[in-house]
Parts: sequence; structure tokens; C-alpha cells
Amino acid sequence: MKLIAAPARLSTAEADFEAKFQARLHWSAEQDDAIEQRVKDILADVRTRGDAAVLEYTARFDGLQAGSMAALELKAAELKAAFDGLPPEQRAALEQAAARIRRYHAWQKKQGGETATYRDDDGTLLGQKVTPLDRVGIYVPGGKAAYPSSVLMNAIPAHVAGVGEIIMVVPTPKGEKNPLVLAAAHVAGVSRAFTIGGAQAVAALAYGTATVPRVDKITGPGNAYVASAKKHVFGTVGIDMIAGPSEILVLADGSTPPDWVAMDLFSQAEHDELAQSILLCPDAAYIDAVQTQIDRLLPTLPRAEIIAKSLNGRGALIHTRSMEEACAISNRIAPEHLEVSSRDPHRWEPLLKHAGAIFLGAYTSESLGDYCAGPNHVLPTSGSARFSGPLSVYDFQKRSSLIEVSEAGARQLGQIASVLAHGEGLQAHAGAAEMRLGRS
Repeated sequence: MKLIAAPARLSTAEADFEAKFQARLHWSAEQDDAIEQRVKDILADVRTRGDAAVLEYTARFDGLQAGSMAALELKAAELKAAFDGLPPEQRAALEQAAARIRRYHAWQKKQGGETATYRDDDGTLLGQKVTPLDRVGIYVPGGKAAYPSSVLMNAIPAHVAGVGEIIMVVPTPKGEKNPLVLAAAHVAGVSRAFTIGGAQAVAALAYGTATVPRVDKITGPGNAYVASAKKHVFGTVGIDMIAGPSEILVLADGSTPPDWVAMDLFSQAEHDELAQSILLCPDAAYIDAVQTQIDRLLPTLPRAEIIAKSLNGRGALIHTRSMEEACAISNRIAPEHLEVSSRDPHRWEPLLKHAGAIFLGAYTSESLGDYCAGPNHVLPTSGSARFSGPLSVYDFQKRSSLIEVSEAGARQLGQIASVLAHGEGLQAHAGAAEMRLGRS
């Protein structure tokens, strides 16, 4: 049976565009009640029984039987052996990608992630102390596909930030380990790694077990169980974000070869049936050409069935009145990945306010950002780019305010604090400030 991928064809000129657009865009971040209850049970069980519960769930969900947690920990020698055993071109690609990602995040750290202070005229010192987190956990997906790039994108900025210990968890269904993932852990400087996944892995990182150390923050994407578990443990530990299905939005003026754009739409659709790929373009004939290339290229891809389901269920090819209107619609969507596939992308970039990452020009495929351009590929989804941004070194650091008030400063600030504290009815606050007013 021939696979057909037919993204919805919409036009902003149609009277019912808004209703159709919203229907296609809608995705609920609310988790299924059954998943929520299962996750709560797993978290509670791991918190109570620790390693024993992790072993039990790993056997149940990943089909991986282990007599002890030690059997699920990947030793540094195994990670290095995986790296050494890769074909030379894969070793080189990993090292080159890691170097670019490290260089970008090291540059990012220098832009404002350092401890700094200044003094007022009265001698009062003010500033910030920036310190790395002690220990973080990174979750690397390992179900439908293996993602060595996720290892690099999560571990390297943590390493650059100065995190003392990086604990990786990765499910290995039926015990199948991906050498590229293990090699990436070696290249990225992962401290310890365990072959566990799902809600039980999140619980082990959040609460700690006899074997898995408790972390301060958990980053990295996962399935619905992982997303739900991260939501539930937030507060006990920090998290990066609650990730939804992957997204790509292409703004095209019709100048890019249509087969390039078709493949770019595929690049996110192949992740998951719920992934979303959207094209916005003012040229109807060009949209037809992209659909023709979708039909031609789809049968050539191993994950064609997943791509077809994604495009049929959530994809859209939208004819707009202009590129300006396309930019406005893009801002409403606030996509994870935004490609500006135009002759002059810098003309449109100032109009774009909301996106996880913006890829400028026909040669800048989203996939380059996924693997090796340098900026992080862990990005906000489901419209959350309206208020959040990519994973960065700042996610692995915390800031403490530094305040050293001089004697002269205490006299000036104390008067202000006293007035405000009395106004709030907090006399002890006022008294603490007032006691320092009369000292000579």
C-alpha cells in the first residue's frame, strides 16, 4: 500500500482559515490520567525502595534483566572502548561536533555568566556570585531512536559551566547499547552513566538511591512518562523544561529548491507521529512544488510511515498573503525550530520575535543545528518559546547576590528600610535596620 503524506493545505485568504489553523496547531500538553497515575506510583516506589524498584521497572519496561544496579552502570572504560571502536569518520564527527558545541557554550559563558561586583560611592559592595551546580542528571532518549547528539548538547554546557559531576541515564531496551551514545558520553565528559530510563530513571536522579546519586537538576527530553515525571519532581530538583513533540516551521519566499524544503519538513516529522512540520509561503505554485517533492521523496526514507502520520495528522502547507503575514503567523506559533528559507533572510529576521532557534538562509538546514553548528538543540516547544529559550550554560549555574553594606551605606539605606518596614507592619525588620543608624 502506497504511503501518502498530505499536510493540510490552508490559505490565510480563506474565511475559515483561523478555525482550521487553530485545529491544526492544537496540541494538549496535559498528560493522560493513566500515565499520570502510573508515574506517581513509580516515583513513590523508587523513593521508598530505591535500587530494587529501579531494577524491577527496568526489567518490566525495558526488558533488561539485571541482578544489581552495578550491572546497569556503564563504566568509563566501556564508554572509551565504544569511542575507540567507532569507524574513524564517526569518531571525527563526534569530536568535531563536540568542539563546536564546547566553543559556543564557552563563548556564551563569557557573555554574562561570571561573578562580578562593584562599589557604590559610599563603599557598599554589590554584585553577583555565579557558581555551577554540584551535580546534574542528563536524560538521553533511547526508545525509537538513539541520540548521541543529545548527550553532547546536555553534557557539554554542563561541563563548560563547571558542574562537578554529570550523571547520565539512558534506556537500553533489551540491553542493546548504542556505541555512538556511549562514545558521545566519553567525549562529553560524563562522570557516571546508567542504562535505565523512564519515570524510574527520573525518580532515581531526583531522590537518589543506594547506587544512583541524587542530583540538583535534570535536563534532557523523553517520552510522556519522562515529561510527567520531570513535572512531578520539580521542586525537589530543578528541571530544564517539559518537552512536547518536536516542531519545525519554514518561512519560504520560493527561492529555495523545493526538495530541500520537503526534506527539512521531513527532518522533524521523522521524530514522532505527533511532531509538527509547517510551511508558510506567499507563493501558491511553490507550495505545489513542495508537495510534489514530498510525494517523490517520502518512499525513499526508512521512517516514511512515521513521517506520513506526522504530516497527515499535524502538518500544514499555508499560503499567506505576504512574507510579512508569514512572519506574524510564525510569532503566534512560536516554533521550536524556525527556518527562514529566503534570498534575504536578514530582511525578515527583525520581524521574528518568538522561536527556540532561528535558521537563516537556504543553506542553514535545521539538522545542522541539531548536530554540530554549536548552539544548543534542546529548545522550547508547544509555544513556550514565547517565554523561554534554549538550554545553555546558564541552566547549569546559579546566582547568589553579593551585598556588603558600608557603615555610611547602612545609615542611608537604613532610613529607607525603616520607613518601608514600618509601612508593612514588620517592626523587627525596621528594628534591625534602625540599630545600625546610630553607630559611630
